[in-house]
Amino acid sequence: MKLIVIPGDGIGPETMQVAVDVLHAVNQKFDLGLIMEHEIAGHDSLQQRGATVTPELLAKVRAADGLLLGPMATYDFKDEAKGEINPSKFFRKSLDLFANIRPARTYPGVETLTGPFDLVVVRENTEGFYADRNVESGNSEILVTPDVAISLRRITRHCCERIARSAFELAAIRRQHVTLVHKANVLRVTDGIFLDECHKVAKEFPQVTVDDFIVDAMMAHVVRDPARFDVIVSTNMFGDILSDLTAELSGSLGLGGSLNAGAEHAMGQAAHGSAPDIAGQNKANPFSQVISAAMLLTWHGQRRALPAYLAAAKAIEQAMEATIAAGECTRDVGGSLGTRETGVALLKRL
Repeated sequence: MKLIVIPGDGIGPETMQVAVDVLHAVNQKFDLGLIMEHEIAGHDSLQQRGATVTPELLAKVRAADGLLLGPMATYDFKDEAKGEINPSKFFRKSLDLFANIRPARTYPGVETLTGPFDLVVVRENTEGFYADRNVESGNSEILVTPDVAISLRRITRHCCERIARSAFELAAIRRQHVTLVHKANVLRVTDGIFLDECHKVAKEFPQVTVDDFIVDAMMAHVVRDPARFDVIVSTNMFGDILSDLTAELSGSLGLGGSLNAGAEHAMGQAAHGSAPDIAGQNKANPFSQVISAAMLLTWHGQRRALPAYLAAAKAIEQAMEATIAAGECTRDVGGSLGTRETGVALLKRL
């Protein structure tokens, strides 16, 4: 497997170094034949190449088996005409990474507000209320007058069908339960299409239990009793909000892995932002980046029927669980170690 590795901005280089060290360890232990090519995007690329991402970088990623992307300084990039392109959006759109898979689970040793749970949010990634993903040219947010703005949402049956299928396929190998999250009582046409397509796909998976919740009620239910949920599927914005909530319920957003997957390509990406306020201070939790790397190995292993990749991903997850249980982790999850020291503790268990 050939991976393009981009450390990103802010805390990205620190957390990515831990993930890369972990990948080197499992590469040797499981004889994966993993090749990592290091590249740049974001601020480094803007300074050196005049753009945060380039066509040449996209060509490299297309030719590889996967991309491991660190957190990007998204809010800094405002003018695409000046090369300030959001790299995360760029790769999601260019590679058609329509499924954002965001697991959230509790870990022994991490104090939480709830009991134990293990769920996955499956979020549609390419349309919805995101103004940069709705139209071929321009923007779907419109300033009608200085005091009136309109935002459009695009929902297509094609995108709803394929995200629903991703959710049901995942549930079929988990606890066989899918929860549909929507706002069809108000967004009757667009979320009506989403629900229609989900129920069509559900007929192909009769063993999977299906229920649905209006998004505001879902927020209350997932806080009160997250253990009742297995796979949650929703449109882009609702899924974005839910996945951050469930990751934080697990103890920290730093425990939230993220995989962006399409039919041919996948990108493992830390679920959090670039956190410039703590960049370079050896404080950041590296586990989100590590989990995302493990998810990328799992995706490749399942796609190519490579048991060694699945075993390597499992070993990473088990080592991380043991490291957290021992309290050898960063402060946000109850430990007292820095980023580098947490990485060392994790590597010892691998």
